[in-house]
Amino acid sequence: MGLKLGDIAPDFEQDSSIGRIRFHEWLGNSWGVLFSHPADFTPVCTTELGFTAKLKDEFDKRDVKAIALSVDAADSHVEWIKDINKTQNTQVNFPILADEDRKVSDLYDLIHPNANDTLTVRSLFVIDPNKKVRLTITYPASTGRNFNEILRVIDSLQLTDSHKVATPANWQDGDEVVIVPSLKDETEIAQRFPKGYRAVKPYLRLTPQPNR
Repeated sequence: MGLKLGDIAPDFEQDSSIGRIRFHEWLGNSWGVLFSHPADFTPVCTTELGFTAKLKDEFDKRDVKAIALSVDAADSHVEWIKDINKTQNTQVNFPILADEDRKVSDLYDLIHPNANDTLTVRSLFVIDPNKKVRLTITYPASTGRNFNEILRVIDSLQLTDSHKVATPANWQDGDEVVIVPSLKDETEIAQRFPKGYRAVKPYLRLTPQPNR
């Protein structure tokens, strides 16, 4: 069985492009994005790692640490990083785990025999400061990840953790949000949402984003 939302992300100790990493210790009190790649020197993943490096400021604003994984060795990662930096016009600024023994791949259920019985699938996990898995996405090898969507989900998770709201379809930071149906007390609603709300239906109440 794979990891489910709300599960504790498994801890591990593994080599990486920047040396040995103890995952929970490395993550500390930050949010994390752990994403896997089937092998080094693969074209789609080269673009993804380059784009991730360019998102450093966006990740820093959200207190997010990125960490990648590939089943090749750390020395191979270092050579791949040279290619990434050159072809994507950036500097990789996060570690790539060297999962030669498939230890982390097994912990995170990244080997899917129907896809490939030796290489990892391209899964991504968002992990919160309590080390809980909050998002999982698995992509086919032919489709590059949408990192704007990953940032959007992190924005939603951080907002909804702090306020009694949910985010509607296609929500972007700054849009209206939904007051959770469990919140019934009008006095509390007025305190939490001083800008008011509009009730489309009794169960669908929209309010301006409360942290804006």
